Parts: sequence; C-alpha cells; structure tokens
Amino acid sequence: MQVFTYILLGFLVVCAVSVSLSKNLLNSILIYMSYSLIMSVIWILLESPDLAITEAAVGAGITSLLFFLTLKKIHAMVKTDEEGEEKDE
Repeated sequence: MQVFTYILLGFLVVCAVSVSLSKNLLNSILIYMSYSLIMSVIWILLESPDLAITEAAVGAGITSLLFFLTLKKIHAMVKTDEEGEEKDE
C-alpha cells in the first residue's frame, strides 16, 4: 500500500508541475481535474472520506465546470476545421 501511495504522490507532483508549464488553457484545466481526482484518492487512503468527497465534488467537479464556462465565455475554446484553421462561432 505504501508503494501505491508513493506512486500517487509522484503523479501529484507531475500534475502540479505540468499545469504550471502548460501553455494551453484547456489542457491546464484537464490536468487540474486529474490533480483533484488524485488528491481525493489520497484522502481516501488517509482514511478521511469526508475530505475525499469534498475534494472530488468541489475540486474536480464544480471548479472545473466553472473554468470550462469561463473559457467558453471569453471565447478561448475555438473549434478548428479540417484544414487546421481556427474558426469562431
């Protein structure tokens, strides 16, 4: 069980570093979601299920949803057509 905890902590550090180095906002949000989900698993391993549920609901759920809505509102998420050109909708 200790090895699994160390692996999760390693993934946590990788997520924290990669979210700060990512230049794409959408990728940063997805990495942040995975950070929150890994953190909720760590809270379960630490036998704190109330914090795990809160982390999963707020960190990976509500906060990520608000980030997605903000990206949509500021038109940071654009669709690309087949040739790779960006088009706004």
